[in-house]
Amino acid sequence: MLNALEVFTTVLVGVMVGVEFSVAFVINPILNALPEDSGQLGRAHGGRMLGAVMPVWYIGSLVLVAAWAIAGRHHSGAGLVVTAGALLILSVIMSILLLVPINNRGKTWTPENRPADWKQQMNRWDRFHYVRVAVIIAAFTLLVAALA
Repeated sequence: MLNALEVFTTVLVGVMVGVEFSVAFVINPILNALPEDSGQLGRAHGGRMLGAVMPVWYIGSLVLVAAWAIAGRHHSGAGLVVTAGALLILSVIMSILLLVPINNRGKTWTPENRPADWKQQMNRWDRFHYVRVAVIIAAFTLLVAALA
């Protein structure tokens, strides 16, 4: 049972890392290169779509890592799992304090109602997101190492 939890948790966190990595290094650069208002409209849509899914994914991943840490507390790699959990907690805190407020504004913007500094706000979101991606990559790496 523990092995199934370990594998399922690692895959779920790994896919989350892949999505967030893709947003940072593929999707947003594509959107930023689109002409006129297309990029801003795409980012607003992405903010609505992923803004609805990612909280469940982040919290679900954290709950699974906590379950793994508790169930596997007497196994090798338990410290790695606990550290990965701490990093996921950090990513949730970063999200709530830094990224969600910007996302909540950006997902409502249209070319008609966006603020003058919308690009600066999106750049700030991107910078925070790069840090969050690094944090969750580190958490994922620790989970993979704990499996070995």
